[in-house]
Amino acid sequence: MNNSVTNTARLLWAGLRALLVLTLVTGVVYPLVVTGVAQAAFHGKANGSEVKAGGKVVGSSLIGQQGYGLDYFQGRPAGGLGTNSVNTQYKLILSGATNLAADNKVLIQQVKDAQAAVVKDNSVPGYTVRVSEVPADAVTSSGSGLDPDISPAYAELQVHRVAARNDLPVAQVEKLVKDHTTGRTLGFIGEPRVNVLQLNIALKELTKGS
Repeated sequence: MNNSVTNTARLLWAGLRALLVLTLVTGVVYPLVVTGVAQAAFHGKANGSEVKAGGKVVGSSLIGQQGYGLDYFQGRPAGGLGTNSVNTQYKLILSGATNLAADNKVLIQQVKDAQAAVVKDNSVPGYTVRVSEVPADAVTSSGSGLDPDISPAYAELQVHRVAARNDLPVAQVEKLVKDHTTGRTLGFIGEPRVNVLQLNIALKELTKGS
């Protein structure tokens, strides 16, 4: 009987020690090491790829924002996000696509309406946008609805509007877009892109100095 109790106690103590050691290693040491490496080697990404302007965090380079006025460059539509009364500017708590098939009548109408809006908003005296010139990313949302980037084609389509509304030379705004265009990763992965938040921050700085 005594041996049985002693063996049970020994096994329980061994199990408890194993639990404590594993808890310490996997619950404390490992997270601290991973966090330390991330902060040292990938500080910006580990902290949410924050974008600052005027000394304040204004967003993340990985998260698209909605609600820019027509004085600024517009991002991709976020039709898949639905409505959100908690955070109407960034829509951070909602992510998703429309889940509508390519031949869905609702989606087709949404695209047509978006095309008409893009043509209307970006046609200014001396520059008229045609429907055939509207790129796909101007009228469709991404899979997450949070895409922070637009294609160079969509950015260039907006140049004349942005220049006109901010009293800037078209060439100056074109250069701004070119300076903020990122090429394919490693030269062959993905597509060229323009980060809308960073582009609009640069635009705001440009208008301050004009």
